[in-house]
Amino acid sequence: MKRKMNKYRAYVVFCCFIMILWCGKAVAADYIVIQSTTSTRNSGLLEAILPQFTQETGFQARVVSVGTGQALRNAQNGDGDVLLVHAKNAEEEFVAQGWGLARHDVMYNDFIIAGPPSDPAGISGGSDAVAALVKIAKNKALFVSRGDDSGTHRAELRLWRATDIDLISASGAWYRETGSGMGATLNMATSTGAYVMTDRATWLSFANRGNLEVLVEGDARLFNQYGVIAVNPSRHPRVNAAGAKAFVNWITGPEGQAAIGRYNLDGKALFFPNATR
Repeated sequence: MKRKMNKYRAYVVFCCFIMILWCGKAVAADYIVIQSTTSTRNSGLLEAILPQFTQETGFQARVVSVGTGQALRNAQNGDGDVLLVHAKNAEEEFVAQGWGLARHDVMYNDFIIAGPPSDPAGISGGSDAVAALVKIAKNKALFVSRGDDSGTHRAELRLWRATDIDLISASGAWYRETGSGMGATLNMATSTGAYVMTDRATWLSFANRGNLEVLVEGDARLFNQYGVIAVNPSRHPRVNAAGAKAFVNWITGPEGQAAIGRYNLDGKALFFPNATR
């Protein structure tokens, strides 16, 4: 009798263990991990639109907010189901190498160059970003860069390359890299009276701008496109492929695009939906 009871208890324990595994699997399948650039979170966009995504699809979303370069590396390592980033060339390379299924445009805004009202480089009112950087370098006016391989940092470096200015020799003098996110970089620019390049969404939502002003905007080279990519499940079998597909379809579809279009701060749009699917 005692032996039968022990067998029964062992059977009950085994059944409970199987139920826990299945429940854990079900819970795991109910959420996705979004590797996203900092601007989509710092601006409040994701906080505003993700509840609607969850309501309409049933998938919860957990956001990892890092620079685009780090987000791509995280996804390549399997630490995410879907990407929402803004470095198109790097995104296309990610897909070409087989790490992502396909890339889709989602929305856009632009970058701006901000600086102190004293404007020692004399760039205020200009619309040529490259010419503005040349003036900053010529005057050795303090410029603060993220220096973190983010989408903003990559866009900034593309502009610097067009100037033929040697940033390596300037590093640590008038050109300084924080190695941090946009918020920390803006804080440094504010406290030191430096020039800085930032995406407009973060700029509009950033409370500690001090006396910094938008000095250069409107250059076509300051266009800032965001894309979405589902991570390839053949590379990482644990990826929530169904959840990633649901997110891609939602954010590029009518509901997600409308949600992005509705989001604003004090009546000012931070992102403009432009998916073509």
